[in-house]
Amino acid sequence: MATKPEKDKTPAAEEKKPAAEIGSTEEAQAITVNAQFIKDLSFEAPAAPGIFSLMQESPPDINVNINVNANPLQDKIFEVIIEFQAECKVKEQVAFIFELKYAGVFTLNVPDEHLQPVLLIECPRLLFPFARNILADVSRDGGFPPLMLGPVDFASMYQAQLQELQKAQAGDGAATAPSSG
Repeated sequence: MATKPEKDKTPAAEEKKPAAEIGSTEEAQAITVNAQFIKDLSFEAPAAPGIFSLMQESPPDINVNINVNANPLQDKIFEVIIEFQAECKVKEQVAFIFELKYAGVFTLNVPDEHLQPVLLIECPRLLFPFARNILADVSRDGGFPPLMLGPVDFASMYQAQLQELQKAQAGDGAATAPSSG
């Protein structure tokens, strides 16, 4: 009798634990954040302090551009950089200019066909909350309301980059075909 419960318990426990452990281990090792850091930071308020009274009269117009780049460092190790460029104007006068390059070093254990999407979608998604906090803190410390960015759809940005690349390649092909024929 003692052997039957052991036989029933042991195989079930052995089958369930390794499968769960293997799945979580593989997922945890697919993307490893080795480091994250400010690569470049610049904040200018050329019209301060006069701009503060002007902001009381007219709402600011803020333009933010975001770009993502990835560079290979070693085998399976990449640097991913999110670049933010923000300009705030009040009545056509520049209130502040903000530039931030926030980077991370990632080890990626993913199939080659998934490398680009992981580099340009998932890695920036992991870095974004930290960069967003820096943008808010620095703009607030500069005397302005905190620059609070909403969520960024890095997947849409990636798709737009792919479409631009395809259009450029199609344009190059169309331009070279007539001249060679």
